[in-house]
Amino acid sequence: MIFSIIIPTYNEEEYLPVLLDSIKMQSFDDYEVIVADANSTDKTREIAESYGCVVVDGGLPAVGRNKGAEVAKGEYLLFLDSDLELTEDYLRNVLYEFRMEHLGIAITKMKPLSDKVEDKIFHDFANYFMIGVEKIKPHGAGCYGIIVKKSLHDEVGGFDESLTFGEDTDYIERIAEKERFRVLRNAEIGVSTRRLEEEGIVTLIQQYGKSTVNDFLGKRTDAEELDYNFDHGRERLTTTQMEGISKRTEQLNKMKKNYDKSVERVKSIQDNLKKSHVRDRKVVFYCVCGEGMGHSIRTGVIVERLIEKYDVYIFTYGNAYDYLNSKFDNVHEIGGFNTVYINNKVDNFKTLVSALKRNPHNLKSNYEELYKKAKELSPDVIVTDFEIYSTYVSKLLNIPLISLDNMHIITQANISYPQNQRLEMLKAKAVIKTYVVKPKIHIITSFFYPKVRGNHHAVIYPPIIRDAILKLKPTVEDHIIVYQTSKESGKLVKRLKALKDENFIVYGFNKEEVDGNLTYKMFNEDVFYDDLASAKAVVCNGGFTFISEAITLKKPIYSVPAKGNFEQILNGYYVQRLGYGEYHEVMSAKRLEKFLKKLPKYQEKLSKVKNYNNDGIIKELIYRIEQYSKK
Repeated sequence: MIFSIIIPTYNEEEYLPVLLDSIKMQSFDDYEVIVADANSTDKTREIAESYGCVVVDGGLPAVGRNKGAEVAKGEYLLFLDSDLELTEDYLRNVLYEFRMEHLGIAITKMKPLSDKVEDKIFHDFANYFMIGVEKIKPHGAGCYGIIVKKSLHDEVGGFDESLTFGEDTDYIERIAEKERFRVLRNAEIGVSTRRLEEEGIVTLIQQYGKSTVNDFLGKRTDAEELDYNFDHGRERLTTTQMEGISKRTEQLNKMKKNYDKSVERVKSIQDNLKKSHVRDRKVVFYCVCGEGMGHSIRTGVIVERLIEKYDVYIFTYGNAYDYLNSKFDNVHEIGGFNTVYINNKVDNFKTLVSALKRNPHNLKSNYEELYKKAKELSPDVIVTDFEIYSTYVSKLLNIPLISLDNMHIITQANISYPQNQRLEMLKAKAVIKTYVVKPKIHIITSFFYPKVRGNHHAVIYPPIIRDAILKLKPTVEDHIIVYQTSKESGKLVKRLKALKDENFIVYGFNKEEVDGNLTYKMFNEDVFYDDLASAKAVVCNGGFTFISEAITLKKPIYSVPAKGNFEQILNGYYVQRLGYGEYHEVMSAKRLEKFLKKLPKYQEKLSKVKNYNNDGIIKELIYRIEQYSKK
């Protein structure tokens, strides 16, 4: 079960049916309703039972909520007051945003069940305030829809029953110390204005203002200190006060009507100006690093899904351009940088020289293709897979930027790595931070899952795997796949000839040739899939995509990362750490021979790895595109 909806009640026969009807009207139905009643003297219990609710004994609000949680069966608890009304698709919107934002606890925005301007102003102010302080001090203005993981509720011991006021804010704060809190943006809940009518705006502002100041000072507020009454039985406003509010309401309503007329006129003019630019689908620019094949392969998987919903324009270079241009329309070639390798080692000096030589051409090319196209098409969002110029265009034209790659696990998570590689790690961090600057979010794909650093806006998903790979049924035959994308890896590969009893199929050298026990093949997806699926092991550098595909097909991995490429070193290191194979700094025929004798051990570890489809990361990306798109 997804939701346990918990409602504390006391003499709520007038309001409870409205809430229960709004719950029944939801398009989402995986929930139970628990009413924790504090010995009502009216028909509250009978009404709850007639709607099929689970009814338990309650007490003060904190007691009732805890009593309801004790019998709850849902994965998430949704605490509601009895005088609320769910808006259309409330439950579905809450669940989607809660999961997409990877939250532990959340509250929803309030929408007054009233047409009065002052009621709307009051609740809008409360919404803005709660959103404004959510990262500074999580706050809840009344229990207007608190959503929390049941496991967290149990972990903190529920609501503090000793508090007579502000128990909801105390509860939120304690849970927000453990997992992320947010005011949900896409779900609103209808809120009764009975307390506004009974106690007046001034009184409520004074009550909540005082309690909020106390919260920020670390003090808890008692109900008696605020003259707060749980059953709403205070005296009504005087006739003079009511007349004053009525006059002020008339003035506000007139102001609102004039404002609405002005807004309507402005909107009409804007609509007429924009008619020629109206488009049915959002425009997404997808900018891709062209080095190697990994970035382009996962881009292909993602874009195949995105083009069902958006107009997608791809910008890339090198092999990635050839690969993606053969699959999609609207693929544009831009300039980019490639790392220079000598004997499987990064040559930083030659890489820098090459970048400087290409920079004038790159700037011209990217101005013509990327910047001008962005000015012309006004994309709603830019997605970057570690492509450097997309950041510049994003900042220059104020277009929201989303990062999706595997590289940023180095900057966004608490990774482990070989301690002799600390200098390379620091260099890698510095480079990565210059490539993608302050995107709205980092969507990271990885086969290992370190914890994201505190306050970093990042999420980690399993690797993006081609559907053709996911559909393969792996077998074990008598050959080993060798995958090298650097032409300078020739010496490394030739050492494999020393293992004359082993057959190696070698990809990455762009040739068809047989050299003893080495069979070189041109890259052909169908042939490559068959060879990989039937291999008994793989030999590779530290490329993320190939390692991820090998893990998916349960193939033991012998990784020799390029020296000086920390991302490859990190991948190789985690292959060994997780027991999927071995990581070595240099190729050795003797070590490889020993590795092959231990294949059963690695195969057993790999057999326990769970495979995932790409739905999760695709949904995350679509959610972020919708959330951050230019309005």
